[in-house]
Amino acid sequence: MREKEVRFVYEVFASVKGLGAGDAALMEKARAVTATAYAPYSHFQVGAAALLQNGQVVQGSNQENASFPVGLCAERVLLAAISSLYPQVAIHTMAISYHNLLGESKHPISPCGICRQSLLEYEERLGHPIRLLLSGMEGKVFVIPQAALLLPLSFTSADLK
Repeated sequence: MREKEVRFVYEVFASVKGLGAGDAALMEKARAVTATAYAPYSHFQVGAAALLQNGQVVQGSNQENASFPVGLCAERVLLAAISSLYPQVAIHTMAISYHNLLGESKHPISPCGICRQSLLEYEERLGHPIRLLLSGMEGKVFVIPQAALLLPLSFTSADLK
């Protein structure tokens, strides 16, 4: 038997004020776009903003549905928009924030499993890591150097060969 370990290093900033100007502006866009979320069931509004390699910024928010599995997370809404508007343009950095209308929004949250898989596929397809900024409406910011780090032992296209 052999043991293996999976771990990664990420940065933690006390607030958005510790980020560089570009990252801070991108996080503020993610925070602002939470207001466009359609979340009448969970009251948990999520916003995402991406800086593309071509300099464009695209935003998305979660869209719920009474048939819960039909809803879309902000990250996948954003990936679909980018794929439609800017096909084959890599994402440099994606900021993700949330506004919990029933509680606090003071700590970073991480993408759900489906979104982690979608982000991994996008990275793989375009051959470029997606740097992630994770935060609430205030408080700490996590900086993850590559989305794939959030899904160790992932299932990829290589497994289908």
